Amino acid sequence: MRISREMAARWVLLGLWAACITSPGGASLLNICMDAKHHKAKPGPEGELHGQCTPWKANACCTGNTSTEAHQDQSYLYRFNWNHCGVMPRKCKRHFIQDTCLYECSPNLGPWIVKTDSSWRRERILHVPLCKEDCEEWWEDCKDYVTCEENWHKGWNWATGTNHCPWGTMCRPFKQVFPRAADLCEKIWSDSYRYTTAPRGSGRCIQMWFDPAQGNPNVAVAKYYSWGGRAAADMAWKPVVGASSSLPAALLILLPPALLALI
Repeated sequence: MRISREMAARWVLLGLWAACITSPGGASLLNICMDAKHHKAKPGPEGELHGQCTPWKANACCTGNTSTEAHQDQSYLYRFNWNHCGVMPRKCKRHFIQDTCLYECSPNLGPWIVKTDSSWRRERILHVPLCKEDCEEWWEDCKDYVTCEENWHKGWNWATGTNHCPWGTMCRPFKQVFPRAADLCEKIWSDSYRYTTAPRGSGRCIQMWFDPAQGNPNVAVAKYYSWGGRAAADMAWKPVVGASSSLPAALLILLPPALLALI
């Protein structure tokens, strides 16, 4: 069986990529806190975490005070008002509380932490693969609530110190603003999450909801994506042509001229 030059290049690139992310530097993607407004410098156990943040009690990037504020309609964390288009139903709000707990408390988001230029954080998460059920239940429980913005990170009127709908916008049901579950999960926080068809317990997606008595399933997921899972998934689908644009410069230096000519 003959292997094309393109296929050979693909597998060499994959091997080199895997070698890079399984280096000692790759280990730093595990069990870390992002550099953001309310996060601890390092994860560790917390004596008490409040309400829906409790699952992270054994190893958390948030403090007890942060976990309490995560449950408030308008907390000091970000002065964000969930009720900007009327009172958000409890069944919907619980998903936003859980989302906040995951963001503030989880030490297992390292593979998706990226640098950002912001006045209130130096790092953020991008394209975290969210489990199918977590995303679809979020959409189902919120589809009848209303909002005036698709991306909740920007566009608000902050004149009073909290967010209000900008002039000229209308409050519309979630199911119109976000026609699909994927639209909600991917658009509402500037692509912080990525919709996946992977189910809870698959080891291939991050769970917002889990039973701490059974352990934190996101530990294994972070390891999978830190030590090769993400690279394998990306390289399996990306064409070799143009691949050099997404490769680290340090990795390109290692490639021989003949292989560089292929990509």
